[in-house]
Amino acid sequence: MAKIQLANLQYLYKHDDCEGSHPLDTHHIVIQRNSARVFLVHLFTLFLFINAIYLCLLNGTLGTIFLLRMLSSACLVKSYYGTLIEKESVVIIPSLGVQLEAHYWSGRVVRSFITIDKILKPVLNENVTPFTCYWSLVLLVRGKKELILAFKVVKPPVKLLIPIWKALCAATYSGETTDSPAEDK
Repeated sequence: MAKIQLANLQYLYKHDDCEGSHPLDTHHIVIQRNSARVFLVHLFTLFLFINAIYLCLLNGTLGTIFLLRMLSSACLVKSYYGTLIEKESVVIIPSLGVQLEAHYWSGRVVRSFITIDKILKPVLNENVTPFTCYWSLVLLVRGKKELILAFKVVKPPVKLLIPIWKALCAATYSGETTDSPAEDK
């Protein structure tokens, strides 16, 4: 059963808790579509199309230039939509492990699976850059030198990460589900 628990202007947190013979604990961070951004992409595509027609009519060479312009604009739009993230998910399978998913607007889904016995601890990190500060949920994995980011593209606020962190702590038996990081309420 899907229930929306938390939301802000940019992100929407959904929690699916499937009970039964195959219990799954799924946490989704959905990026809210910005209608102005989508409108600008379509306007840009229309502008490229009109520009290509204008150049073809101006020069009189309808074939080659028109075809090259249309192919290049189609490649630009496809590459733009191919890299847009729709949502990122953390699927917790209690006895097996954690599956990290990234869903793209083009329909492509990238998945990675980490077994539960390799996860040492889920950690909430505060990342500070010269221009901004954001939180990330990472997994300490046995045998790996680097931390594994649960959300590779989206950078949700800490209020959306805390329920996922608590569920990961409970699934990995870290014992840190009672003491949560500083929450701003």
